[in-house]
Amino acid sequence: MNTRIGRPNFFVYAALTVFVLVSLFPFYWSFLVASRDTSMLSEHIPPLLPGGNFFRNAARVFDAVEFWKALGNSVIVSGTVTLTTVLFSALAGFAFAKLRFRGSNPLFVFIVVTLAVPTQLGVIPLFIAMADLGWAGHLQAVIVPNLVTAFGVFWMRQYIVDAVPYELIEAARVDGCSVFRTFVSVVLPAIRPAAAILAMFTFMMSWNDFLWPLIVLNPDNPTIQLALERLQSGYYVDYSLVLAGTTLATIPILIVSSCSAARSWPASCKAP
Repeated sequence: MNTRIGRPNFFVYAALTVFVLVSLFPFYWSFLVASRDTSMLSEHIPPLLPGGNFFRNAARVFDAVEFWKALGNSVIVSGTVTLTTVLFSALAGFAFAKLRFRGSNPLFVFIVVTLAVPTQLGVIPLFIAMADLGWAGHLQAVIVPNLVTAFGVFWMRQYIVDAVPYELIEAARVDGCSVFRTFVSVVLPAIRPAAAILAMFTFMMSWNDFLWPLIVLNPDNPTIQLALERLQSGYYVDYSLVLAGTTLATIPILIVSSCSAARSWPASCKAP
């Protein structure tokens, strides 16, 4: 039986091209405004080509707020949260998917149910806990509550169920591998695509998080989103300045998304 998929026709490529252009337009418009001054927004027919003021506006961003510090804080927070979420979610997903222990199903159901609980309900008790620990105003108050997520555990468990057959687990046990060695040698290589996608989504969510850092961090120790908020907190909003900062803050997300997409691409699709 021939299961080879035919080559997409012209209409598929045309639809994908339109979709890509529509998706990229907000980024291009942000860069367009960031490369000019705010007066372009009052023109009846705004220019469609970038101007020459982007680097000047970018320099103004670094003068207006502590952008380097905010960028470094966001890299530390998002990088740490991404690594721990992928690791702990993979470990928990492996346990729920392939290990047999009492109460696994009710515990997994409880984890899934927590997805329906709004984050805002836990803000007050979480802030009290952070204050009692003396972490309020420090980055660990943003990192520790997000070390692992219920969505990450659910995602990895569902992927491991189908991606890692029991025969591989039993073969590793016959060879004398411990549970952790089985996870490292058998499970991790098999779940690389799912781990890359989870890392991308986790990094984006942590990078764009605004509410909890606003509550728990001090103004002199901001993340990137708090720094961007300060750019537009005045009576007069300089949109060229704001969008210049937004464009700079978007670059790390684009880099991480590109790397995650490359890591998640199946090996069979890379070869002609």
